[in-house]
Amino acid sequence: MIAIYPGSFDPITFGHLDIIKRGCLLFERVIVAVLRNPNKSPLFTVQERLEQIRLATQHLPNVEVDSFAGLTVEYARLRHAQVLLRGLRVLSDFEMELQMAHTNKTLSQEMETVFLATSNEYSFLSSSVVKEIARFGGSVDHLVPQHVALDIYKCYAQNPGSNQTTNNTTTTTTNYPKVEREV
Repeated sequence: MIAIYPGSFDPITFGHLDIIKRGCLLFERVIVAVLRNPNKSPLFTVQERLEQIRLATQHLPNVEVDSFAGLTVEYARLRHAQVLLRGLRVLSDFEMELQMAHTNKTLSQEMETVFLATSNEYSFLSSSVVKEIARFGGSVDHLVPQHVALDIYKCYAQNPGSNQTTNNTTTTTTNYPKVEREV
């Protein structure tokens, strides 16, 4: 059975990886599918995110990494997937995810959505949290794989204060963690 794990993954976090690893135990193949969403302004390009995910999942033989645009159920049909895999962190996730699952069911009766509760240690974690911490110079080493943390630090070092606007005034932050690791 093939499962699609769709999302923006901007960036991929240890919470995402938790769902991917556990999904690999349940399904023959898990396709991590990066949504090309024209309504979002991502930190990383789709190609960068695909590479970050490939590196983070290279030890998992039944993971495939891909990207798509449009409806998730249509992409799932094209890939012959029977399941959409989704992670749940908190109650508000459940409300939104349940609505999406019901909507997807109206579009494709044969498609099932499987929810996995994120492990406790990642229940607070989101890509937005990671970006917010990094934007203000905090360390994200404990939230994302090392290669992703390095990419994030490089991004904010090149563009201090990115997306950090208050009342039409941009503030820059310069206290980024010093990264002294091999890539």
